[in-house]
Amino acid sequence: MNIRTYLNKVTNKVKSLPAPRGTLTNFAVAITLLSSVLFSAYANAEKLGYAEKEELKFGFIKLTDMAPLAIAYERGYFEDEGLYVTLEAQANWKVLLDRVITGELDGAHMLAGQPLGATIGYGTQAHIMTAFSMDLNGNGITVSNEIWKKMKANIPHENGKPVHPISAEALAPVVQEYTDAGKPFNMGMVFPVSTHNYELRYWLAAGGIHPGFYAPHKGDTSGQISAQALLSVTPPPQMPATMEAGTIYGYCVGEPWNQQAVFKGIGVPVITDYEIWKNNPEKVFGVSSEWQEKYPNTHIRVVKAMIRAAMWLDANNNANRPEAVKILSQSNYVGADEEVIANSMTGTFEYEKGDVREIPDFNVFFRYNATYPYYSDAIWYLTQMRRWGQISETKSDQWYKDIAKKVYRPDIYAMAAKALIAEGKAKASDFPNFADEDGFKPPQSEFIDGVVYDGTKPNDYLESFKIGLKAEQKL
Repeated sequence: MNIRTYLNKVTNKVKSLPAPRGTLTNFAVAITLLSSVLFSAYANAEKLGYAEKEELKFGFIKLTDMAPLAIAYERGYFEDEGLYVTLEAQANWKVLLDRVITGELDGAHMLAGQPLGATIGYGTQAHIMTAFSMDLNGNGITVSNEIWKKMKANIPHENGKPVHPISAEALAPVVQEYTDAGKPFNMGMVFPVSTHNYELRYWLAAGGIHPGFYAPHKGDTSGQISAQALLSVTPPPQMPATMEAGTIYGYCVGEPWNQQAVFKGIGVPVITDYEIWKNNPEKVFGVSSEWQEKYPNTHIRVVKAMIRAAMWLDANNNANRPEAVKILSQSNYVGADEEVIANSMTGTFEYEKGDVREIPDFNVFFRYNATYPYYSDAIWYLTQMRRWGQISETKSDQWYKDIAKKVYRPDIYAMAAKALIAEGKAKASDFPNFADEDGFKPPQSEFIDGVVYDGTKPNDYLESFKIGLKAEQKL
């Protein structure tokens, strides 16, 4: 039932009710006021445009950064937009992407690299796009107790505790030890185009450890050509158990699966992605371009609801996070213990058991314009795909910009934000200045290796790394 039909039905139903005796005039006034309110709501809805599709199914992976979806559902923000949403956990990132492509899912919580990888044809070919960035930060790199014991000897200490951030230089002698003994040094990440893959590679390379190349033009998608550390895919919830079994010696994953290793006593998180690249983009909400073309008003309404959820998650210095933790701990969402989820969601992070440190921005959902889909964020992912060979050929700076603009849609985001401002649910100061915004952040320098990233000059950026393909190189 669309908004027009619903309002007409409710108004006519109220008008048909018998007026209480002696209150006919008051009752008539009440009816008039009710009709006015209802049709005012209708007029606002009409200005934005009707939701072309009201019953929706969205997918997610059991990670704390799916929170905007859970909160938009639990707090009724989707229903406020006339949307009736079902949220469904997916087995892994490939299944999730495939189901968005086939239309079994209307949209999904995605790895930021997934819409880009699919659109350029790395793996599955499909035009996927995003108008909403779900969060900043939220990942960590964890190693087994055995590896941590070996690394610890190479890490400076202060007041009895390791000095952070911990460089992969501390891991390099351990990797060499395994190599000399003829043992492959295996590590896990969640998907070939995941932030986790690129963050783990970035950290390793910054410490002098080669994480390997891809060569899709040669049919090699292992990502292990010339590798000193061998990276392979492991689904997030299986990371701790896979490491405990000795199949991998460490991994990069989102929460709560780093903190789970601490609570189980099987491993130690050595660094967070906040320390690798401060306030880095993480997940996005992705839909197919066909879906966007068919349901443009619905899409804007979805983004509106998720913006409100993100605002709620960061409001009043994260005051709502304890409530969010309770929601996320439910088995239909993340399904981990509240204590484990709270360890990172409420502004702290535990490294070695008992070494709890304040990281208020470990999970960011709205502040720092976290929800805005910046072109420069998209281009960073594309540079890493090129750096490690997933993009086989050299590309011009303009190519990077064109792909970013094809996949990231700040125009849709701006329409949703402006509608919330007009409705009094947000302030203009909550968002970037849309009139001046070009989609590119100023050059960013807060990376663990000190390399400066300027999204307008992707090939210059590639030239700045000691390890990785240069702009003109090919395997």
